[in-house]
Amino acid sequence: MAIAGNFLSATTESVDPNTSGWVAKLNCTISKGTGGRNGDGTLRLSSSAAGEMQARTVASYPVVVGTEYEAFADASGATVPDRIGIQWLNASLGEISISWSVTTLTASSTWHRIAVADLAPAGAVTARVIVSAVTPAGAGVIQHFENVFFGLPLRTTGNLLSFNAESVERDLSGWAVESNCSTARQVPMVQFPVNFYLGGGHMLAATVTANGNASVKTTEEPAATAGVEYLGYCYLSPPTAGSTVWVELRFYDASDVQLQATRANLSAPGTGVYRQRVSDTAPANTAYAVLAAGITSGTAGQVFRVDGAVIVPAPKLREGSVVPYADGSFEKDVAGWTVISGVATLARLTPWGTDSLDGSYAMTVTSSTATTSVIRSAIFPIGDAAGLSFTAEYGMKVTSGGFTLTRTIRWYDASNNFLSASSGSPAAVPSPNWWLLSVQFTAPANAAKAAIEWTLTATSASSVLRVDKVSLWQSLPVTEISKNDASAYITLTLRELPLDSYLTVWRRTEDGNRTLVRGPNGLIEGELITADVLVVEDYEAPLGVPVDYYAEARNSSNIVTAFRDSATVILDPGDVQYGWLKDPGNPQRNCHVMIARAPDWQRPIQQAEYRVRGRRDSVIHSDVRGGLEGDLVVYTQTDDERERLHWLLDPGNVLLWQAAPGHGVSDMYVSAGQVVEARAGGPATDPWRTWTLPLKEVANPTTVGIAGSAGRTWQDILTENITWGDLLTRYATWEDVLFDRRIS
Repeated sequence: MAIAGNFLSATTESVDPNTSGWVAKLNCTISKGTGGRNGDGTLRLSSSAAGEMQARTVASYPVVVGTEYEAFADASGATVPDRIGIQWLNASLGEISISWSVTTLTASSTWHRIAVADLAPAGAVTARVIVSAVTPAGAGVIQHFENVFFGLPLRTTGNLLSFNAESVERDLSGWAVESNCSTARQVPMVQFPVNFYLGGGHMLAATVTANGNASVKTTEEPAATAGVEYLGYCYLSPPTAGSTVWVELRFYDASDVQLQATRANLSAPGTGVYRQRVSDTAPANTAYAVLAAGITSGTAGQVFRVDGAVIVPAPKLREGSVVPYADGSFEKDVAGWTVISGVATLARLTPWGTDSLDGSYAMTVTSSTATTSVIRSAIFPIGDAAGLSFTAEYGMKVTSGGFTLTRTIRWYDASNNFLSASSGSPAAVPSPNWWLLSVQFTAPANAAKAAIEWTLTATSASSVLRVDKVSLWQSLPVTEISKNDASAYITLTLRELPLDSYLTVWRRTEDGNRTLVRGPNGLIEGELITADVLVVEDYEAPLGVPVDYYAEARNSSNIVTAFRDSATVILDPGDVQYGWLKDPGNPQRNCHVMIARAPDWQRPIQQAEYRVRGRRDSVIHSDVRGGLEGDLVVYTQTDDERERLHWLLDPGNVLLWQAAPGHGVSDMYVSAGQVVEARAGGPATDPWRTWTLPLKEVANPTTVGIAGSAGRTWQDILTENITWGDLLTRYATWEDVLFDRRIS
């Protein structure tokens, strides 16, 4: 799949099926290699003589002065290091300058990411991507490149830090030395998944000056709100497996006084690159947040590296969960969990990446004897909960011995006074592998807070249990459906979906027909579930007839892991003189129009007639008859309606034509030909227009997804632009702002 937002063509990006997007620039010949990851093809450079060799894109791509652009590629070469550059060109395609990445630390035949970013300099009109191998000792040295990107920077959605602070692909201005180290940018050879575009390339390398602690911190101070839980993380690369490196999330008030600092140490299994998370809730009077990283008891000359820095509001492990991220994922320690009674001990599972359901760690519960222990969480606010049902869920995995578990929710009032406990029956924790276990109870009168409690009886000495992904949320229907008659769509909400399964969603009508429902990536058929809640707005639901929905999740073995059935609803078509013209991929453009005259449909057919001499009847050979064709005539009554219809028709996309039952016309996907916009014949100021839309029936555009911003927020827009005024020159419309379609 092509990299989203890539200015390069698919052929130039993946070097498949050929090298037509590339040309040799310096001291090399190019050819198509094999063994790539983004398709099999690679850009194969072979040096002609000793010295640096370079290749560049054939095409140049429009840029805007002062705008930041990013280029990256995957590289492989066993002999010499490599680098990537952006060649800035003026209007005559003359070179202004080249922004080069730092050269990789060494050569590596393993695929590794190289990247660079910079602001387009004065006079730049277009740019090219250059890949380079530095420096062959003679002819015949081979270097491979593929998976190449050039475009606007790819950053973590929702990150309060800028792209440059997150990635250091441009410079180190987003970071500052805090103590006892010097900093530089380096490009170690790190292999990330081929479709992961937020890591690799430059890392901040901090060199310890003298024996002792050393640290760096972000220079940016993004606004933070008291009472909101935030998650900070970055990639850390320690100098040795035994080094203590860490990430720290800090909160400050408006006077730059540090209010709180929460640190999470990386338990590194080696000297590779590992993502370490830390989370906490911003205290009262918080004005902004900072992310820091460092090493404890470092040795002079040791280097620790940092990349991929992010500060975001902490995610919920289940939609609506009241359990803080720290207490549910155990990325720092065991948070607010305690042993109330018994011999059990609690600890964060180490080292990094040993086992988990979320993040990189889990909690281990160890019982040295075959006895009973009671383990309890912190107390979590649940609001005015009396009479409401709550679900507690947690992942558990027995790795030694066995356990019998009694699941409990404890209820408290607003002052933390204990009210009562709701418990299930004892049952064995399943084994082997991870299991999601849950319990559901109704909160008593005056309940405002709750805690999760487990009574665990070890069945043998030295029993060990791993726990991860703990949640507590108000129980809501797993399937909900509602309608919006004014905008002619149905909202379907699916909850508690099994992650990492594959989802298919159908719309059903009373005649038994099932139609796939459209989502952001096209029709939802076998789509990987990455969140436990899915909300679908179905703008293609028929008008005036009963519809319901059925969803099915299957695992990688094609076994059904969950299914959902909805209630039935009917969209009110309203005034039968009106119909809908809809853009399936851009529902914000949909138009409700008055019908002047429905089409007189034609069914074209290709035929060849042969007149046989002396025979009365012709011999006719026919192809299959085509779909419906005809002119739909509609009215617009105001200038706003007229502009909206232009907005719908301008892209030339496939449209959905819908009319109320009784018109004798089924919903159909159509393509509109040359449009006639005629005046109604009244005074010149009369806003009424009569539109003639030549329609041809076409197939459902199955691969078209509903345009969306993938979680994009106003904070993202503010982070990416210095002032709100910058939006005027970067975006043509507010729709472009929403979907991040910049002019450049």
